[in-house]
Amino acid sequence: MAKLIDGKAISKEIKEELKKEVAELKEKGIEGSLAVIQVGNDAASTVYVNNKKKACEYIGIGSISYELPEETPESELLRIIRELNERSDICGILVQLPVPRHINEDNLIREISPKKDVDGFHPQSVGAMTIGETGFLSCTPAGIIQLLKRSGVEIEGKHCVVIGRSNIVGKPMALLMLRENATVTITHSKTVNLKEICKMADILIAAVGKPGFVDDSYVKEGAVVIDVGIHRDENNKLCGDVDFEKVEPHVSKITPVPGGVGPMTIAMLMKNCVESMKR
Repeated sequence: MAKLIDGKAISKEIKEELKKEVAELKEKGIEGSLAVIQVGNDAASTVYVNNKKKACEYIGIGSISYELPEETPESELLRIIRELNERSDICGILVQLPVPRHINEDNLIREISPKKDVDGFHPQSVGAMTIGETGFLSCTPAGIIQLLKRSGVEIEGKHCVVIGRSNIVGKPMALLMLRENATVTITHSKTVNLKEICKMADILIAAVGKPGFVDDSYVKEGAVVIDVGIHRDENNKLCGDVDFEKVEPHVSKITPVPGGVGPMTIAMLMKNCVESMKR
């Protein structure tokens, strides 16, 4: 039976470490707040924004939220971001995605100062990560590295297969695994022999965006499986990209959904905020 990788417990451990760090920074007179901008009232986005506020409160940093109506023009968002870039009390700026269709999210991401880009989405942050320079790492992939390391999974020399090539998870995930000296294969919707390639993985990371896509025919015995997906099934129950019931008996370690990767994303966002305060 596979050992569950407990993202809730590991994220709590990280937040406890950050809480101490924030208290020490405050003693030196260093404080900061995270600014979160949400446009429209997408239910899932509202849940994420509230979780981010709670995490800020828990580790001891401030949070400022802009909850804007659906019809807010892009020019107004860009104005708010420019204003926040100039404020010395703001250590991080985050635009909750997705945004309404009339807004170009790429313009928003590029407007955020790389010094406050705690999501790690700015092209400058991505470039720094690619060549191994200091910069903010994308929160979900950075969280997965922590999940593996803190669960005693050896990364160096292992074959890691990533399913998915998005700018938010797939590509940065592959880069961070390379940085940890794994041998990395990126697969996607146009990959031929996907199952055969996945079955070669010591560490399989599923970020495909399809509920229950990965079943036992995709995994080799004893592999480690990380499930990035989050969906609701036909019974409105949360599930991931991995068919947990079928895969779990065959692997050594696996993340559950919920309670696996999700909590880590917010923990790493907090880590980036604290890094920003220190810088």
